[in-house]
Amino acid sequence: MLANPRPFSQSHFTISPRRQIIHIDMDCFYAAIEVRDRPELRREPVAVGGHSNRRGVLTTCNYEARAFGCHSAMPTFQALQRCPHLVVLPVRFDVYRNESRRIRRIFRDYTELIEPLSLDEAYLDVSHHTRPAASIAQEIRSRIRQTTGLNASAGIAPNKMLAKIASDWRKPNGQYEVKSSDIGSFMQSLPVSKIWGVGKKAVARLAEHDLHTCGDLQKQSRLELQQLFGKFGSELYELCRGIDHREVVSNRIRKSMSCERTYSKDLDSLEDRQQHAADIFQELSHDLARFKSDRPISKLFVKCKYSDFTRSSIERSGLPFQLSSFQDLLDESYERRSDPIRLLGLGVRFLDPEAQMRATQQLEFDLG
Repeated sequence: MLANPRPFSQSHFTISPRRQIIHIDMDCFYAAIEVRDRPELRREPVAVGGHSNRRGVLTTCNYEARAFGCHSAMPTFQALQRCPHLVVLPVRFDVYRNESRRIRRIFRDYTELIEPLSLDEAYLDVSHHTRPAASIAQEIRSRIRQTTGLNASAGIAPNKMLAKIASDWRKPNGQYEVKSSDIGSFMQSLPVSKIWGVGKKAVARLAEHDLHTCGDLQKQSRLELQQLFGKFGSELYELCRGIDHREVVSNRIRKSMSCERTYSKDLDSLEDRQQHAADIFQELSHDLARFKSDRPISKLFVKCKYSDFTRSSIERSGLPFQLSSFQDLLDESYERRSDPIRLLGLGVRFLDPEAQMRATQQLEFDLG
C-alpha cells in the first residue's frame, strides 16, 4: 500500500541548498495510451501519426515498433516499409491531454514547482522534502501506473540536465539517480550524444577531433570548444561537467506557444518544409484550442535549425492564424536561406497582458 502523501502547500516550502530534481518521462506516451485502450494490440508494433502518403509522419511509436527501426518524425510510408505489419493510428490529442492532466494532479501532491516540457514529461523540484527524491519518484511512478495504467520512467539528480539524462538511463519503466558525489565519475564516461543539443552531426564533428565522451570534452578549454561550435561550445564546456544552474520554473505567464519537430533526415526543399508544416500546424491548432486563452495573438513565427546547428526565425504581426500564413513565412524564410534544415517549428506570440490592458484603456478613452 502506497503512503498517502499530504497535499503540498506553499507554507511547507523552504529553500534548501540541497537540490533534488526529478524528471518524469512517460514511456511511449501516445502509443501506450492507444495500446491500453485497445488490449488486442498488446505486443504488436504500434505507432501514432499521419497517413501513409508521403506527407504523413509518425508522432511516436512503441518499443515493438522501434525494434524494426521505426521512430518519431519518420515518414509513415518509410516506417511501413521497415515494418509492414505496423499498426498506425490517428492522433487523439484530447485523450492525451486528459491523461496528462491526471498525471499532473499527482505531481501537485508532492510539489508546486512543476515545469512541464510537453504532455508526457516534466521537471519536479522536491528539494523541500525531507524524504529522498528517489523514494518520491518511485511513489509517483507507482501512482501513475495505478491511476492511468501507464508506465513512467524517472531521473533524479541535483539539476535539470542530469535528471533528464538519468530518466533515459533505465527506460522503459525504470529510474536512475545521479547523486552529487557521483557527478564527476558519471560524466567522465558519458557519451557526448547524451548531452542536450548534441545530435548525430555534432557527434560526427566531435569524433573528427577524437572527442567521444564528456571526459574527452573536459580536456578541452572553453576557447577550443568555442572555436569548434561557436556560442554552443561555451555551453558544452559546462554541460560536459554536469553544470546546470537553471531553476525549475512554474506558473509562468505564457508569452508564446509553438510546436516543433526534429527530423532524422534533413528537409532539403521548400516543398518538404511546406508538407511537414501542415502536420505541425494541426498540432499547434489543437494546443491553442485547449489553451482557451482570451489573450489575442500578436505575431506568427516560424523557426528553423540548419544542418550546421545554426538557427533562424522569422515572425510577422497582423497575419491571420491559418496554414497559408505560415506557408508565406516559410517562403520568405527559404528565400533568405535555402540550406537543409533539421528542425522546423511553428508558433504564435501572445499580446503582452500590460500592452493589452493599455490598448483597452486607450480604446475606452477614445470612445469615452
